[in-house]
Amino acid sequence: MAQAAIARAARRTRGQFVGVARRLWPFGRGTATRLLFAPHDLRTADPTTASDIYAGYYAFAGRTLRTHGEAPFDSEPASEGWAEALYGFAWLRHMHAADTAIARANARALVDDFIGRKRERHEIARRPVVAARRLISLLSHSPLLLEGADHVFYERFVRHVSRLADRLDLALSGAVEGTTRLNCLIAVTFAAVCLDGQDARRKRLEYQLSDELDHQILPDGGHLSRNPRVLIELLLDLLPLRETFMARGIEPPRGVLMGIERMMPHLRLFRHGDGAMALFNGMSTTPPDLMATLAAYDDARARPIEQAAYSGYSRLTGDRSMVVVDAGAAPRGPHSIEAHAGCLAFEFSSGAQRLVVNCGTSRHGSAELRLAARSTAAHSTVTLDDRSSATFGRVLGEMRIVAGPSDVRVARQDTEGGQEWVGSHDGYKRGLGAVHTRRLLLARDGAALSGEDEITLTSSPAMLPAVARFHLHPSIKPSLIREGHGVMLATPNGEVWAFEASGHAVSIEESIFLASADGRRRSEQLCVAFDAVATPQIVWSFSRIGAAAPAMGRFRPAPPEAGLGPESTGSA
Repeated sequence: MAQAAIARAARRTRGQFVGVARRLWPFGRGTATRLLFAPHDLRTADPTTASDIYAGYYAFAGRTLRTHGEAPFDSEPASEGWAEALYGFAWLRHMHAADTAIARANARALVDDFIGRKRERHEIARRPVVAARRLISLLSHSPLLLEGADHVFYERFVRHVSRLADRLDLALSGAVEGTTRLNCLIAVTFAAVCLDGQDARRKRLEYQLSDELDHQILPDGGHLSRNPRVLIELLLDLLPLRETFMARGIEPPRGVLMGIERMMPHLRLFRHGDGAMALFNGMSTTPPDLMATLAAYDDARARPIEQAAYSGYSRLTGDRSMVVVDAGAAPRGPHSIEAHAGCLAFEFSSGAQRLVVNCGTSRHGSAELRLAARSTAAHSTVTLDDRSSATFGRVLGEMRIVAGPSDVRVARQDTEGGQEWVGSHDGYKRGLGAVHTRRLLLARDGAALSGEDEITLTSSPAMLPAVARFHLHPSIKPSLIREGHGVMLATPNGEVWAFEASGHAVSIEESIFLASADGRRRSEQLCVAFDAVATPQIVWSFSRIGAAAPAMGRFRPAPPEAGLGPESTGSA
C-alpha cells in the first residue's frame, strides 16, 4: 500500500511539472476555433427521458431527483453515482434523440449554465473519468447544441471543449491509471480529430492510445481487469473513434484497429444462449440493445473462442448447453477495483435458459453490498472456512484485491463423453494451506454436467469447513428430492434438471441476483457442506431428465438413461 501511494505521488508530481512546462512553452499549442466533425454515439437513447428532464426529473444511476425548476447542478446529488452521471453529460443523447426545438433549447441552456457558471470546478466534475465522458458527450452531441445557436455560444462552446481536452491531456501526465487512463486517452483523441489545429497533438495521441491499448488489451482480447463490461464500454467508444478517423480521411491508429479486432471475439466467450453475458469480475446487467449494436459491427461472427489463456476464462460447449469458467489469477493494482474472488466459479446454461449463475454486481448499491457481491460466497464455487479466496483492502481510497490466487493451472481435452476441463488455484494456500481443484465434464449432447471438487491440504488441521455453492438463476424453481440428497430444478421453458452430490445432503438457501434488468431479485442457491479434512473430495452432477416438446411446449421425459433412475423421478 505504501509503495502504491508513493508511486501515485511521484506520478502526480511529474504531472505537475509537465503541466507547468506545457503552459510556459510558447510553441506547439494549437488553439481550436472550429468544430470539424461530431462523432456518432452508439449508446441507445430514449426520447421520453428528454421530457422528464424538461419537467425537472433527473433519473441517473438508479436514483431520481426532482429539481423543482432549478438547475440540477445546484441540487444536492441523490448519490455519488448520480452526480457522476450528471456531470458526464451522457444524458444529452436522450435529448438528441427527441430532436425537438424544446429539447435543443433545454440542452443548450443546461450546457450554457454549466459553462457560464464554471460548474467544472465541482470535485466530481473534475474527476478524469467523468471529465472524459463529458468531453465525448459534448463532442458527440454538438449538433444538438449548436443548431440554431448564436456565434457567441458557438465560440464559448468550442473554447470550453478545447480547454477540457487540454486539462485531460495534462492529467494523463500524472496519476491516471487503469481503465480511466484509457478512457481519457480516447476522449482527448476524439477532440484532436474533431477540432481544428490539432494535428501535432493528434499524432502524439495516436501513439499513446495505441501503446495503452496494447498494454491493457491482452492478446486474447480480454482486458487487464478481466471485466467483460469494460470491453463493452471500450468498444462503444472505439468503434465511433474508428469511424471518426475514417470520416476525416485519416488512417485510424493501428492500436485501435487491432484492439477492436481482438475484443470482438473475446466478448462472444461470455454470451449465454439468451444473449446475456456471464457474470464475472464486475459484469452486471447485460444491455440487450447495446449488445445488438455491437453485434452489428462484428464482421467475423465466428464461433466464440473457448480458451482465453491470457485473461483466464474457459468456455465448454455441448450441443445447446454451455459453461463459462473463471480460470484466471486475480488482477492487481488499479485494475482490481471491481475484480471478484470467484476463481473456478462457473455459469451454466441450456439453450436460452440460464441455470447456474453468479450473483453479479451491484454498481449503484451500498459499499457493503458491492463488497459482498465480490466475495467468493457470491459465486458458484467452493468456499473454505467462510473466507474468500482473495483478500480485499483499501488502497488510495479504492477497495482493491491485495492478495489472491496467483498460481492458477488449467487443462482441457475433448473426449468421447464430451469436453473435459480441470483447473486449480492457490488462493487459500497462504491462509489455510489448501489448494482447490475443480474438474468439469460437459456431455456432448449437453444433457449432463458432471463436476468434482477436491481440496488438497499442506497442513493437518482437525477440520476445515467447506461449502460448494451453486447459485441459481431467479427463474429456476428448485425442490428437494431423495430426502434432501438431490434437487429437482424446473425451468420456465419446460425443461427439468436434477442435481445430486454423490450422497451428500443438499440444502436450498436464499441468494440474490443483482444483474436483473428490473433490479435486484431474490433467488436461491444449492449448497453442499462438507469437511475438507474428512472428505477432501466431492462429486456432483446436473442431469436433464425432461425437456420441452418442440411443438407444444409441454413436458417430455428424457430417456431413462439420462436421468437419475426411477427412484429419483418417483420422489419428485
